[in-house]
Parts: sequence; structure tokens; C-alpha cells
Amino acid sequence: MEISNKVALITGGASGLGMATAETLVESGANVMLLDLNEDNAKKAAESLGDKCSYVVANVTDEDSVQNAVNETVKKFGGIHIVVNCAGIGSASKTVGRDGAHPLDYFKTVVDINLNGTFNVLRLAAVEMGNNEPSADGECGVIINTASVAAYDGQIGQAAYSASKGGVVGMTLPIARDLARMGIRINTIAPGIFDTPLFSMAPDTVKNPLIEMTQFPKRLGIPKEYAALSKHIIENAFLNGETIRLDGAIRMQPK
Repeated sequence: MEISNKVALITGGASGLGMATAETLVESGANVMLLDLNEDNAKKAAESLGDKCSYVVANVTDEDSVQNAVNETVKKFGGIHIVVNCAGIGSASKTVGRDGAHPLDYFKTVVDINLNGTFNVLRLAAVEMGNNEPSADGECGVIINTASVAAYDGQIGQAAYSASKGGVVGMTLPIARDLARMGIRINTIAPGIFDTPLFSMAPDTVKNPLIEMTQFPKRLGIPKEYAALSKHIIENAFLNGETIRLDGAIRMQPK
């Protein structure tokens, strides 16, 4: 898909991977709507990107909230061609810890935001993508979801996070098959450890062993590298139904 003059909706777009992707797509000529819960951050981010960017406050787990965000995107920019799902949460809790069993409400919350929220956004946006004029090869839309290498080799305490990201990986191919008749592609990126606000909250005792597990380059990923892969996925029309690890060849060990 040619990015110039297309419309992208990016969840978690006010910071981290979402913000880096927004910057890259605006630089490539797209109009971008940032969807985020934090209005102050979203407003500042949108203003920093200029007239081709706007924002909407929404909760990815709420159907009415996301439908309003989709409607506002169409109203502002005339359609939706690209969705990049970056909204997510994650922290550690063992299945059985010092205080007893893993809190069920916490498990449900992580899955609700990371998995259900991702599906909620893409399903509603896909309806609008179906209204787009097809390209020469029939393409109407591109969806990019964010999983994690934790979907494959999650750490101790990551049962909820790994389950939610494993679900994102698992639904990629079925959704690609569902949306093929509409000319909509979907791919998933599974990042390793990236220098994002979410990861910055972790202490060095957590960060340093993970960096050591990374083969090369032995550092944190840079959000711009996620954005560069997103740009390639959008532009490469034969890339569909796939999950791509972006991780410096990390294979996380239990400790």
C-alpha cells in the first residue's frame, strides 16, 4: 500500500512504539489519528506532529468508545486505511506467589486490554476499511498488531502477559483468512525488549539480564526500528497473515 495520503489509526499512539510509528507515517505522507487514554500526552503528541495528525481519547476495551474513535477518524480524515495496535499493559505476577494465587482480576485485565482490546479495534476499523476504493491489486486496508516474544518464551511471572500476546499471535492467520475477501491484510510484530515507557519502569536487575540474552545488537530495541518494520509491512503487499519477531535474536531464559 502506498502510504502517502492514506489514513492511519494508531492505538497507544501518544508514546513508545505507537508514537514512533506515527512519526514515521506522517513523514511518509499519511494522516494519523492517535488513540490513547491519556489526553494530555495524546494532545502533546498530536501537536508535535503537525496538521496531518490528530487524536482521540478512547478505551480499547470499550466497544462504544472505540466506535466513536473510528467515527471521529473517518469524520476528520475521510476514512481508515491502516491500523497499528500498540496499546497494551504488562507487569509480573506468579501463578502462586507469596500472597497466594495469582489475582484473577489482574489476569482478566491484562487479557482484556492486550487481546480483547486489540481485536475490538481491528474489527471495527475493518468495517470502515471495507468502504475504501481498492488499489490495483484489490487492497483496501492493512492491520498491524503488537504481540511480544513473551508469546513464545515468557518469563517467570508473565502468565497473563504471555497468554494475552500468544492470543494476538494465534488470531493473526484466522483474521487474515476472514478479511482476505475484503482486500485487508493483517500482520503481527512480536518485539523483544524495547526502550519504551512501559519497559523503562523495570529496574536494572530486570533489564540487564534481558539485554544479555539478546544476541546482536546487545542493547534495547529502538522504537524507530519497530516503526520501520511497520512501514515495510504496509508497503509490502504480499506480506500477510504473518508474525515477525523483532528482537535481536533474543530467546528468553526462565531467569
